[in-house]
Formats: sequence, structure tokens, C-alpha cells
Amino acid sequence: MKISTVKGTNDYLPEQVALRDYLQSEILATYEDAGFSRISTPAIEDIENLDKSDGGENLNLIFKILKRGDKLASALASGEEKDLADMGLRYDLTLPLSRYYANNRSRLALPAKCIQIDKVYRAERPQKGRLREFVQCDIDIIGSSSILCEVELIATTAKALLRIGMKDFTVKVNDRRILRAMLETLGFAEGDLDGVCIVFDKLDKIGVEGVHAELVEKGYAASASQALCDLLASGAPDLARVSELLPGNPAVQSVSAILSAAQALAAGRYGVKFDLSLVRGQGYYTGTVFEVESNEFRGAIAGGGRYDNLIGKFTGETIPAVGFSIGFERIFAILSETGFAAPRRKERVALFCTEAEAAPAAVLAESLRDAYMVSLLERPKKLGKALQRLQESGFSGYLVFGEGEEVKRFA
Repeated sequence: MKISTVKGTNDYLPEQVALRDYLQSEILATYEDAGFSRISTPAIEDIENLDKSDGGENLNLIFKILKRGDKLASALASGEEKDLADMGLRYDLTLPLSRYYANNRSRLALPAKCIQIDKVYRAERPQKGRLREFVQCDIDIIGSSSILCEVELIATTAKALLRIGMKDFTVKVNDRRILRAMLETLGFAEGDLDGVCIVFDKLDKIGVEGVHAELVEKGYAASASQALCDLLASGAPDLARVSELLPGNPAVQSVSAILSAAQALAAGRYGVKFDLSLVRGQGYYTGTVFEVESNEFRGAIAGGGRYDNLIGKFTGETIPAVGFSIGFERIFAILSETGFAAPRRKERVALFCTEAEAAPAAVLAESLRDAYMVSLLERPKKLGKALQRLQESGFSGYLVFGEGEEVKRFA
């Protein structure tokens, strides 16, 4: 049998788990301080829900679960591949939250302010920074279309990032409605806008020329494609320029108000700016989108946006919703590589004893636990090697039963 983990998943050693637990507890405390409440949803969702969730390219990364027993045999006999699975693992926490709200809304007050910190799964090609099983830390507000929601989500997410040691970052804000209006102004057909947005989302990876080449390859209007690339040639336009191109546009006014409030709350501790090139890959976003970019470590560490139509797929009515997700694994990797260690409430020590001394040693260990985290261990024949392993594992010191009750600290 294989001892290695499945590709795209990880084992975590005690010190790594301590760091992960610390980071998640600090993020959770920040979310709760802002009035959000934690909920829980299953990792497994109905395959129909996942397939119809407008999750963009994530829909190609769903881990599907085969039918069982006679149902599987029947599906195999039919030869229809699409009938083989009836469930799948969630690829993010937004679709499960939407279903959760639809299922429990009679018991939820509006606006509902929800926390989810949990594992999600994507059939990614495993590589550095891309796992198949990973944790997301989400906060969402359901039932309000006010820009107060966006402002609160930005401020709360930024506060959580500051609290766990992420300092030099910028919150980028855009609105899908602005981008769609710009694209229509440039000559793209309304039915092409979603596809053009997906290509445009690759701007930071493939550049203006790459965007133009892909738009042409996909058969979008040549004149519109050229006009877009001409506009981007000197960089994506700022909000003032967008305001000139789209006078009186309500989405522009909305983003302007969000930026003003978010910048005031940032008070110079982090950056907040408009970024027309920000799209976000999920198709369910309907309005505001945002992303946090680490200036020190290069790359996105959080993202989200407004998805006012997703819950309606379950309820048949429009229910406004907006959320922000922290990319936990990216932050964990950054802090691990920089040597960040989780602060401990207590020092960890070991108490060695023989089997014959187990009962009184356990009593002593319990008496020490008000001041220390105490591991009761059988005394080895060679104490030196055991002490070295303890020190390497983060222990602060040790005691040997019968040789005093003072902790002997490692040098």
C-alpha cells in the first residue's frame, strides 16, 4: 500500500497544524467580532446543483461521485457518461451557502451574515500553490443590496489579514457591470460579453497581445477586439477615465462610493484601488468584484464579489448576496516559508516516568497543566536522544518524575 498522500493533498505535522489552527482561529475571531455567525454545510452536493452553478472554469474541476449499486449498473448499461454521477465534492463555499440559505431561510434573519471556514475540492493539476483539497475562509452577507455590505466585507477581510501578519497588500475593486458596459460601448454583442470577460480575466497572465489573439481566435468582432486592446495599450483606464466613458453609470457611482469608504477605513494601513482588469473567473458574479493582492509576496490572497442571482436558482426569486474569501493555503504557505510560528498560550513540556510511577506521575502532570502543556511519556533507556527530539519538536523543557518538580529548560 502507498504511504504518500493522494496528489494535490497534504499531511500536516503537529507544528504545521498548530499554525493552521492559530490562523483559522484568528480569522474566525475577526469575523465574529464583526457580527458574522459560523455555519456548516456538507462537502458533498447534488451534481445538478454543481453543474448549474455558473462556476466558470471550476465546473471542469468537479470531483464527481459515482452512483452506487443498481443505479450505477443501470447507468453503465445506458452508455451515457453524464448519468454515472449523482453527487460531487464542492469546489467552493458559495454554491453550498446559496443552497443552505434556500433550505433554511425561514429560520434565518436578514441580512444573514455567515462564516464558513472549511475544505473544498478541485480536480486541479497539482503544482505549487494549487492543491486538490484546500481550505477557504469565507464571509458572506445575504439579503442586502446596500454598498455597506461591500464596505464591511472589505474592512473585515483586511482586518483579518492584518491580524495574522499580512501587512503589505492592496484591495482591488471593480464591478462586472462596468466592464460589461465598457465592452458594449466598444462594440461587443451582449451575448458575447461573458465569454469576452473570461478572456479579459487573463490580462495579467497573457498581456494585451495575448488577449487580442484569443479574442480573434474565438471569433469575436474584430473591430471591438481591436478597440479594447487599443484602450488597454497604455494600461487599464482609471475610474476617472471610466467615468468619462460611461457618464452617469450607476455601477461607476457605486464603486466610487465603495472606494471612498474603504479607503477611509484603511487609514493608510493597506491600499484600496479601482482595477478595471479585475474580473474574477466565476460566472455567478453579477456586480462588485474584489481581490486582495500581496505586494510583498506577489499574488492574490483573497477574493470575492456580489452574486445576486445564484440563490435565485434555488428559490426562483432574486436575493442579493455578496461574499469575500481568504485564500488560506496561500497565506499558510507564505507564513510557513518565512518561518512564522504560531504563538502558544502555554509552553510545552514533557514529564518522564516509568510504568510503575504512572499514577503519581499523572497526578503531577495534571497539577502542572495550569501553567504548561504537559505530555506524560515513558522514560526511555537513553534520555539524551529523546530530549533532542523533544527540543526539535518545539518543547521548552522536561521533568523526570522523582527528580524534583521544577521544569528543566532546554538551552
